[in-house]
Amino acid sequence: MKRRTFLKAVGGIATGGALGVQSVLGTKGPTSTGRVEKVAGLPRRVLGRTGEKVSIVGFPGLALIHYDQNRCNEGIADAFKRGVNYFDVAPAYGNGDAEIKMGIGLQGIDRSRIFLACKTNMRDKEGARRELERSLKRLKTDYFDLYQLHHLRRPEEVKQALGPDGAIETFLNAKEQGKAKYLGFSAHTTKGALEAMKGFRFDTVMFPINFVEFFEMGFGKPVLELANKQGAAVLAIKPLSKGAWPKGVERTRKWWYRTTETQEEVSLAMRFTLSKTCVAAGTPPSFLDLLDKAIEAGKSYRPITKAETQKLEEMAKTCKSIFRREEEQVARGDFPHQPLYPDSPHECCPCAYA
Repeated sequence: MKRRTFLKAVGGIATGGALGVQSVLGTKGPTSTGRVEKVAGLPRRVLGRTGEKVSIVGFPGLALIHYDQNRCNEGIADAFKRGVNYFDVAPAYGNGDAEIKMGIGLQGIDRSRIFLACKTNMRDKEGARRELERSLKRLKTDYFDLYQLHHLRRPEEVKQALGPDGAIETFLNAKEQGKAKYLGFSAHTTKGALEAMKGFRFDTVMFPINFVEFFEMGFGKPVLELANKQGAAVLAIKPLSKGAWPKGVERTRKWWYRTTETQEEVSLAMRFTLSKTCVAAGTPPSFLDLLDKAIEAGKSYRPITKAETQKLEEMAKTCKSIFRREEEQVARGDFPHQPLYPDSPHECCPCAYA
């Protein structure tokens, strides 16, 4: 298919106004149009214009790379019992290890009661098709509730994914075949996210919405604004991040960025993220103990106050962004060919340094 013909075919989806937008939770929590639904005490929100309801805390499939299968099974079952129905994973996590463990761990849970999201690093049609089919087998399911482009950063890779013979063709075929109900993407740069949102009418946008990045450089604001206009749901990542590890500070976790640790800080950070317009859910860093604290924060959720926001703003002044360098380099068109954070699990992406 020629590029002009292909873009014309999807253009109606990519450029129109928001259609059939469901009420979403804004900066002041639930809208006044209805009662907040809770399952086991954990609130659920409408996922943008899809009408689906997801737990405000997502299960981080990447966490499964840290544990054996028995512990993974326990963690998945416990999260579900505590109200989590949104489960996120990707083949890049542990080179498929997380998918395999989640596929086993989800057995015994009624498939219709969970919202299962997966992703692909592939930007071409055939590569995305192969990865989709493999993920379905590993997760022992015949469909995904949400299928996403994974870890977009550069406009060039977005154009490839949305162009002729790009991954989007596999996405559309999967939706037609019933293998994917909704389509989305995750991104680590503003330019990458906006390019994707302007190029296609995605149902969801996965992006870092976090107090450090927000106060350090307004990271996330343009994405939230466009998502609101389009009626797309935002799935927040890195909500508990405290930024890069400061020099001389002992790394209490073997992880590429520092996280909030106390229940008080976790609750504050989650409230900040979940109080932003269009944010349907936040997925904590990839450790089961942090998931536990995030669930507790979700159960006690209330819109963040001005005083609490000021407290986080002061805290952010002592933290260092983990996205600034990448954001500025991509904005300049000067994308690095070496990992910024070699210990980040995202750097294993085969398309990261094409």
